[in-house]
Amino acid sequence: MSTREVLIYSHFERFWHWTQMALIFTMLVTGFAIHGLHDWISFDRAVTLHTLAALALLGLWVLATFWLFTTGNWKHYLPTARGLGQVVRFYSYGIFLGERHPYRKAFWRKHNPLQAIAYLALKGVLFPLIWASGIAYLLYFAWGDNPGAAAWLQWVALVHTATAYAILAFVVMHVYMLTIGGSFAHHVTPMLTGFDKVELSPEEEAYLIQDEPSHIR
Repeated sequence: MSTREVLIYSHFERFWHWTQMALIFTMLVTGFAIHGLHDWISFDRAVTLHTLAALALLGLWVLATFWLFTTGNWKHYLPTARGLGQVVRFYSYGIFLGERHPYRKAFWRKHNPLQAIAYLALKGVLFPLIWASGIAYLLYFAWGDNPGAAAWLQWVALVHTATAYAILAFVVMHVYMLTIGGSFAHHVTPMLTGFDKVELSPEEEAYLIQDEPSHIR
């Protein structure tokens, strides 16, 4: 195995990542305004911006899901128990002892086992919950005349808010993880340039050199 700099984050993946970040941040700020936690913007404007950002994010997620399955990149999010214990141990206390991160990125496994589980939970549980509850809230005018609708709306709002806080917790943890195991710039640069250090098998390296020379350094 050799370690080379390889283009593992495509133009679309970087666009998806940073656009998603901006939209989620917009929704968090406007969501806090809707709940009265700050008065940076008016309630009406917060509702409008929140709704527009939500619709844009939903469209982005649909596009990204299509991209993941048509390109085969969904494989990076498959959880695995292989090496999970070592990664959990590293983040629990090994990192405080100055130990080296036990996971080395591979060509078809750019996320460590703990990352894969976290991203799968985000995309497979939290995102669908926020979608369903948000759409139900937006469409309340269509089902609000049903018996018990007001009580159901309270549950919809509770699920939506709780899920939003869970996503906020993920964002905070994600940013925190960028500050450990290397410099902040070291972790962020690959998502700007697309290139990161990856362990390659001889076959993978030969393929990239021969067929994708612009994807390897």
